[in-house]
Amino acid sequence: MAPKYAKDQPAGFTNRIERVAIVGVGGQVGTYLTAALLASGKHTVTAITRADSSSSPPSGCKVATVDYDKEETLVDALRGQQFLIISMSVRAPRDTQSRIIAAAAKAGVPWVMPNCYGTDVQNKPLEAENLTGPAVLGGIEAIEKGGVSSWVALCCNFWYEYSLSGAGGGFYGFEFKDKKVTFIDDGNTRINTSTWEQCGHAIKNFLSLKELPDNEHDTSPSISQWRNKPLYISSFVASQRDMLDSVHRVAGSTDADWKIEREGSTARYQRGLGLLKQGSQLGFSICLYTRTFYPNGDGNFEAKYGLANDVLGLPKENIDDATKRAIARVNQEPERTHAELIALYK
Repeated sequence: MAPKYAKDQPAGFTNRIERVAIVGVGGQVGTYLTAALLASGKHTVTAITRADSSSSPPSGCKVATVDYDKEETLVDALRGQQFLIISMSVRAPRDTQSRIIAAAAKAGVPWVMPNCYGTDVQNKPLEAENLTGPAVLGGIEAIEKGGVSSWVALCCNFWYEYSLSGAGGGFYGFEFKDKKVTFIDDGNTRINTSTWEQCGHAIKNFLSLKELPDNEHDTSPSISQWRNKPLYISSFVASQRDMLDSVHRVAGSTDADWKIEREGSTARYQRGLGLLKQGSQLGFSICLYTRTFYPNGDGNFEAKYGLANDVLGLPKENIDDATKRAIARVNQEPERTHAELIALYK
C-alpha cells in the first residue's frame, strides 16, 4: 500500500481523531480508557451499549443503544466514527466481537482496536501455548477479513493490579490471605506488566497524535505508524521477586513473614494443563501466566521490540504505588477472578 499523507486527502480532512466509539466503557480496562479520553477533551466519545446494560456510561459520553442481534443498530451507531475501541465484558456471547467488527466494516470505520489486550500478538508460539490465540487473534483476523478497517492492538501484557491480587496463586503466584507466593523457577524472570492507569494514558496520548504524516518529509509520530501493528506499552519490567520486594516495602513485611515456594516452569505448565483437563479454571490461569514467565524471554517484549512509551510521552510509574492498589483489591471478590479470566480468552 502506498504511503498516505494528509496533503493528499480530500477537502475537509482534519488529520486528527475526533470521534471515538467504545464498547465496554464500564469494563475493567474500558473504564480507564474512557476516563482518559474524556479528560483529554479532544474527542467526542460515544458509548456503545445494550438496552439492557446494567452499567451507566460516565458523564460526558454520548450514548448509542444497540441490539447485537440486529446488525443495523450497530451499523447506525458506528457510522461516522473514526476509531472504535472494543473492551467487552467477559460475559458477552462469544460471537459478539465478530458482529461488532463486521458492523464497523459496513459503517466504514477506518480504525478498530480489538478486544485483545495482553500478550505479544506477534509471537505465535506464545499465543498458542498460553492458550489465548483463538480469542486474542480472532479479532485481528476478523478486521483483516472485513477489508475495510485497520487495526491497532494494545499490547500491555498482564494488568499489574489484577494479576498481583488474583486469588489461588495462579496469576503472579501470590496468595495474600495465606502470605504465600510460588515463584516460577527462581522467581527472577522479568516480564512486562502494565497498570490500568498506564493503559488509559496510552490511549489518550495515542489518539492525540495526528492520524497521518503531513507529507513525505514529516517524521513526527502519527497513528498510521501503527496501522495493522501492535502498540507495545508497559509500566514496569518486573520479576516475581521484584513484586514481592515491592509488597514488603508497602506492607512492612519481610521474606520471613511469607511462605515462599518454587516450581519449575515446565512442570508448572504441565500441571496447569492437567488441571484444565479436569475442568479447573485455575489450570487455565496457571498455563497462561506460567508460559509468559518462561525463561526464554517471551514475556519481555520490551527487550525484543522496544516500547512506544517514550514516543507517547507516558509517565514513569512507581511499582509500589501500583502494589498498594493491588493489595486493596485482595478482598474484592477474589474467588471470581479465575472465572473472569478464562471467560475472557475462551
